[in-house]
Amino acid sequence: MNSHRRVKTVCALLGALAAGGAAHADVRIGFSGPLSGPQAVVGQDQADGFALALEQLGGKLGGQATTVIKEDDQLKPEIGVQIVRKFLERDRVDAIVGLGYSNVLMATLRRLSESGVPAIATSAGPSPMAGSQCAANVFSVSFQNDGFGEAIGKLMQEKGYKNVYLMAPNYQAGKDMLAGFKRFYKGTVAEEVYTQVNQADYSAEITQLQSSKADALFMFYTGGMGVNFTKQLSQSGMVGKLPVYSTFTVDGANLPALRESAVGVVSGNMWDATLENAENARFVKTFIAKYQRVPSAYAATGYDAANLLDVAVRKVNGKVTDKPAFVAAVKAAGNEFKSVRGPFKFNTNNLPIQDYYAFEMVKDDGQIRGKLIATPLKDHKDAYYSACALK
Repeated sequence: MNSHRRVKTVCALLGALAAGGAAHADVRIGFSGPLSGPQAVVGQDQADGFALALEQLGGKLGGQATTVIKEDDQLKPEIGVQIVRKFLERDRVDAIVGLGYSNVLMATLRRLSESGVPAIATSAGPSPMAGSQCAANVFSVSFQNDGFGEAIGKLMQEKGYKNVYLMAPNYQAGKDMLAGFKRFYKGTVAEEVYTQVNQADYSAEITQLQSSKADALFMFYTGGMGVNFTKQLSQSGMVGKLPVYSTFTVDGANLPALRESAVGVVSGNMWDATLENAENARFVKTFIAKYQRVPSAYAATGYDAANLLDVAVRKVNGKVTDKPAFVAAVKAAGNEFKSVRGPFKFNTNNLPIQDYYAFEMVKDDGQIRGKLIATPLKDHKDAYYSACALK
């Protein structure tokens, strides 16, 4: 064979390998999330949780060397779409993790579904994805958005509140959270207020809240939104006078910035650093040692996603290019890996069946932490799975 023909043959072989998805031996994971701007703490905690688990696994998933490609979606759906296209077409990843907030996830959902590549959300579970727009290869290892609102709605109903004020940012997760609350709370809604995503000043809304006849507040604000709103609410003197319940507003991601402003707030979550189980104790200890901060629920879901994928990759003996087999392995791994949150398994719609807890923020030995006060929902299934065609 002459040199010209040899070069052509080698190039053809490499092209065929790339087309077949076997141009790399490593497992390639694409991670996307908000890594800049007011919500950067949310994306960074997911990335750090995933990285910690991968480090504990020796840099391998299922015994296979693993490469992680990180991208910043900036909380913008149009950028999320570009990132997913890059992951699938240029990076040729074997799985995608993170997938941003619900607004970003919903913008990419159709492309993800069509790709057949396992996609694992670690900070969102929008209601359409849980119901009629579910897909066999799209999972949430975090939650269905409504679950937290449902848990706090149930708790506030049981506590006898008659007139509750509701607040959330105006996007899919905010709407889901308040819908979940109203599904279980049967009292009067004093007002239902939606604010702009990434809004910084809430003085007008807090003034409106002060003039209301509400006997309690339920709010959903994450990252920088949660810090700004809670600080301004505390400065107004409302915290301590008006019972304040929340989801994701007060947790490990925001406590360093909130500190005293968080004391007294009750927060609904599926995880907290104070949960007592062996996996969580190890996770919290090693996360603090590595990153010098207490992890948030976002870090916990990132950590869980890596451990879930470790089981799944092992189940297919590293043959992650067989997409249907890999997807089936991810689904099965949901019943096998040990979650830091305690009980966990995937429902038929690929969203979690899990417990939802309520924690009160208290000051203990000079530290602000969550104190478990209730488990309003146990082994909870979301309200949308029956609309999903998956079985």
